[in-house]
Amino acid sequence: MASLSFMVGIFGNIISILVFTSPIKTFWQVVKKRCTENYKGVPYITTLLSTSLWSFYGILKPGGLLVLTVNAAGAIMQFIYVTLFLIYAPKDKRIQLMKLVALLDVGFPGVVVAVTLLAIHGNMRLTVVGILCAALTIGMYASPLAVMVPNGIGFILGSAQLILYAIYKNQSAASKLEESTEEAEEDGSAHLVKGDVEIGSYNVEDENQLKNRTIARGRSLPKPPVSRQYSLQKIMKTLSMSP
Repeated sequence: MASLSFMVGIFGNIISILVFTSPIKTFWQVVKKRCTENYKGVPYITTLLSTSLWSFYGILKPGGLLVLTVNAAGAIMQFIYVTLFLIYAPKDKRIQLMKLVALLDVGFPGVVVAVTLLAIHGNMRLTVVGILCAALTIGMYASPLAVMVPNGIGFILGSAQLILYAIYKNQSAASKLEESTEEAEEDGSAHLVKGDVEIGSYNVEDENQLKNRTIARGRSLPKPPVSRQYSLQKIMKTLSMSP
C-alpha cells in the first residue's frame, strides 16, 4: 500500500508540474514582444503564494517529500513568471504588482512561518499550516465564481424581466390602443364642432354678402330721364280728366 501511494503521488506530481509549465507559451510571447499586453499577473502571484506555503507544509510534514518537491518546483516556475511579468509590464502596472508581490509573496508567508515556528508547537503546526494551505487552494479554484455568481444573478433577474414583459405586453398594448381611440374620438368631435361653427359663420357671411349685393344692384339700376317722368305725369292727368 505504501508503494502504491508513492506511485500515485509521483503520477500526481508529474501532472502538477505539467500544469505549472502551461504558461510557458504565454511568457514566450511576452518576452518576444517585450510587452505583457492584456495578460494579468495576479494569478501567478497567488499561485506563487500557494506553492510557497505548500512547500513549507511539505517541510513540516514527516514523509512529505512528494508535497515538497512538486510545490517547490511550482514555486520556482511561478517566481520566474512573476519576475518576467514585472520586467515587461507597463510602469504603472509594475508598481501595483510589486506592492502585491511584497504583500502576498513576501510579507504574508514570512508572517506565517514566523508565527508557526515561534507561537505554535507540536502537531498543531502541521494542522494550522495545512488548513491555511487548503483554504488558499480552495480560494484559488473558487475565484472564477466571483464572475460566475454575478452573471448567474443577472441571468435570473433578466429572465424575470423578460417574463414580466411577456405577461404585461398585451395589456399595455391594449391600453395604448384605447387611449389612442379616445384621443381620436375627442379630436373628431372637436373638428366637428369647429366645422359647424365655421359653416354657421360662412352662412351668416353669405347672407350678408347677398343682401349687400341686392342693395348694390338696386342702387346701380339706371333712373329714367326727366322728360319721360313729365310725359308720364301728363298722361296720368289726361286719363284722370277723361270720363
